[in-house]
Amino acid sequence: MHLEDLGLIGNCQYSALVDRSGRVVWCCLPRFDSEPVFSSLLDAERGGRFEIGPESGERGEQRYIENTNVLETRFETKAGSFRIVDFAPRFVQFDRIFRPTQLIRIVEPLEGTPRIHVSCEPRLGWSKAVPDRVFGSNHVRYEGFGSHLRLTSDVPVSYLSGQPFALTSRKHLVLTWGAPIEEALAPLASRFLGETLRYWQRWVMQCNVPPAFQKEVIRSALVLKLHCFEDTGAIVAAMTTSLPEAPGSGRTWDYRYCWLRDAYYSLGAFRLLGQFEEREHFVNYLFDVAGGAPDLQLDPLYRVDGSSDLSESVQEGWAGYEGNGPVRVGNAAAKHTQNDIFGEMVLALAPVYLDERFQAERSPQALDLLTRLARRAVEVAGTPDAGIWEYRTDWKPQTFSTLMCWAGADRMARVARLHKPEIAAEFDRAAGRIRDQIVHEAWSDRLYSFVSSHGGHDLDASLLQMATLRFLPQGSPHVHRTIDAIRNGLARDGWLFRYRADDGFGQPEVAFVICSFWLVEALVRSDRVEEAREVMSRIIEALSPLGLLAEDYDTSGRRMWGNFPQAYSHVGLIHAAFAASPPWTEVL
Repeated sequence: MHLEDLGLIGNCQYSALVDRSGRVVWCCLPRFDSEPVFSSLLDAERGGRFEIGPESGERGEQRYIENTNVLETRFETKAGSFRIVDFAPRFVQFDRIFRPTQLIRIVEPLEGTPRIHVSCEPRLGWSKAVPDRVFGSNHVRYEGFGSHLRLTSDVPVSYLSGQPFALTSRKHLVLTWGAPIEEALAPLASRFLGETLRYWQRWVMQCNVPPAFQKEVIRSALVLKLHCFEDTGAIVAAMTTSLPEAPGSGRTWDYRYCWLRDAYYSLGAFRLLGQFEEREHFVNYLFDVAGGAPDLQLDPLYRVDGSSDLSESVQEGWAGYEGNGPVRVGNAAAKHTQNDIFGEMVLALAPVYLDERFQAERSPQALDLLTRLARRAVEVAGTPDAGIWEYRTDWKPQTFSTLMCWAGADRMARVARLHKPEIAAEFDRAAGRIRDQIVHEAWSDRLYSFVSSHGGHDLDASLLQMATLRFLPQGSPHVHRTIDAIRNGLARDGWLFRYRADDGFGQPEVAFVICSFWLVEALVRSDRVEEAREVMSRIIEALSPLGLLAEDYDTSGRRMWGNFPQAYSHVGLIHAAFAASPPWTEVL
C-alpha cells in the first residue's frame, strides 16, 4: 500500500484515508487525535477496515470531483463497472457550518452488472479489539466505543459481512458516530452530496490562485483546509501517526496535533489564498492555550482541544506501515523547548494590526498577548533549544530559532509604531541586537554560509527563510551564498534534505519536501526567478495522482514517506507557487 495510492476525505471534524481498492484504511473518530476506528494502514492484518470492492479484486482509479474533497473510485470488471463516491458532509445549514461525524459511501453501477462485496470491520482503538455487532433491520451497531457507532445502509444487512452480491442499483452506506440516521437514507445521502459539492466548489471560487500551478494550488488548499479542526481553531500537522520517514529508520512520529509553528505557516498559506477565517479561529485557540500558561511557557504542540497531555508511548503488537515500526502515540516534542514559536506567534497575530481589513479582530487583550509574545521572543533569543527539527540530542542555540525571535521583534516594532508607539524603540533595539548576534555568531567563513547553530558548522535548509523574512537587504551576498551553500551541500537529485548531521537517529535518508519549496521562495526573493521555476516544475512531478504530498520523498525509490498528507508540504507548495508564478497582470 503506497502512500501515492491513498485519497483523503474529511470535513474539518474528522478525516479518513481511502485506497484504490475501495478500503478505508485509516480513520480516527470523533476527531483527528482520537483512537483509530479503521487502522489497517498500520496493521494490514488486524487493524480493521471498511471495504467496498469488486468480487474479482481489481483495483480502481481514483479522482476528486472537480474542486472538492469528494473522492470517486471507479472500477472496471468483466461483469461490469461501478464507482464509489466517498465524502464527509460539510455545508452551511441554519447559517452555520454543518459537519457531522458521518462517513458517507455511495456505490452505483455504471455498466453491466458488477459483483461487489462490502465489509465493515471497525476496531476498538489501539487495543484492536473487535466490537460486538448488533444487527437491526437496516443497520449494524458496533458496541464498546465511547459513543454510538452505527452503519446504516440500504444494502441487505446479510451482505454487510463480505458476501458478494450483484450491484443492480445505487446503494448508500452511512457510518455515524453519535446520532444515527433516522430519515430516508437515499434522499439524505443525495442531498448531503449535492450540498457538500456546492460548498467546496464555492470555497474554491473564493480562493486566490496564481496563474501558474493552479490545479496544484487548489488541491493543496483543499487538503490544507481539511487539517483545520474547526471546533477549536486548531490546525493539525498531519492526519496520521507513525508513517516512517524512511524504511527501517525508526523515525515514526505522531503528527495528529497542533504544532504552533506549523499553524503559523498554514495561516500564511491561507492568507495568500485570501482565506482569513482560519486565522480568526486559530487566534481564539491561541488565547485558550496562552490562558493556560500565564507565564507564556508555551509548549510547541497541543491536542486539538488545547490540552497538553501528550506523553509519548509505543503501542505493542502493531506491525507498523509496511512492517516499519514502532507505532507511537503522543509526542515527546511537546515538552521540548523550541524558542522559535514565540516569534512565529507574533507573525501569526501581527496581520491583525498591520492590515486594516481586520480592525474588528483588534482588542486590548490581543495587543497585550502580542506584546507579551514579542518580549518572550526577545528574552529567549540565542538560548539553547531543540529547534525547528526537534533534535533529541544535546540542545544548542539554534540559528533558525534566533532568526524567528528576530522576526518577532522586528514585526512587533512595526505594530508598535502604529498602535503602541511608546514601546516601538524597545523592539527596534531588540531586533537590531538579535540581527547582529546572528551575523556574528552564526556565519561560517569556512562554508560561506549561515549555519544551523551559533558557532556551528552544519548547513540547515530552514535558513533559506532568511530571504523570505527579509533578514538582510535584498541582494545581500550573505543570503546568496547561504542559498548556494545549502543547495550544493544538502541536495540529492534536485531535492533538499533538512540537514546532514546525526540527530540521534543517524543521518536523514530522504528529502524533506517543504525544504525544496523553501528553496523556490528564496530564489525568487533573490531575483533568481528562472532557477526557482525550474526547481518548482521538477518538484511537482512527485505529487501523487490525486495531488497529495507526504512529509518526505525518497529520490532514489521515487516514493513518498512520512505522515500523509502533510500540512507542511502543502503549505510549502502554496507559498512556492505564488512566489514562482508570474502575476495575473502579465497573463490576462
